[in-house]
Amino acid sequence: MVDVTLEIATPGQRVTLENLFQLYTHDFSDFWTDRPDGELQEDGRFAQYVHLDGYWTEADRTPLLIRAGGHVAGFALVNTFAHSGLELDYSVAEFFVVRKHRRSGVGFAAATQIIRARPGLWEMAVARRNVAALPFWRRVCSAVGAPSVEELDRNDALWNGAILRVRAG
Repeated sequence: MVDVTLEIATPGQRVTLENLFQLYTHDFSDFWTDRPDGELQEDGRFAQYVHLDGYWTEADRTPLLIRAGGHVAGFALVNTFAHSGLELDYSVAEFFVVRKHRRSGVGFAAATQIIRARPGLWEMAVARRNVAALPFWRRVCSAVGAPSVEELDRNDALWNGAILRVRAG
């Protein structure tokens, strides 16, 4: 496997994240056939992620670029929003690896690095229709050495799908 590294994205790399969000939203649009989310704008692009600015202005948010062999391979956004409504230290708000690097260990390496670097109580919310992501996040939780993983199933105003909660470190 190639070397997987993380770097905190600078404001100067915002365009890189915006471009990656186009790919991310394209992938997610498969899950939105029955809702207005994921429609293309007149310029042929998806709407920008509305919370992105906060990742450079709010102390509890961290934008990360994932690199594989030195090349941009995806991104992760870490914050402290709890889809469960319960206390936590960190949450993986968004996580994306480009298709070229999926199922090669890049995502797994990046996710475990992210969590191991910040000991505490983590939460990963997985959209109900994103069935491929749930086994991935279960493996990540097991790999970070957590003695137990709490798994919630929600369908409320905060979330629709599984929420994995794990104490790392």
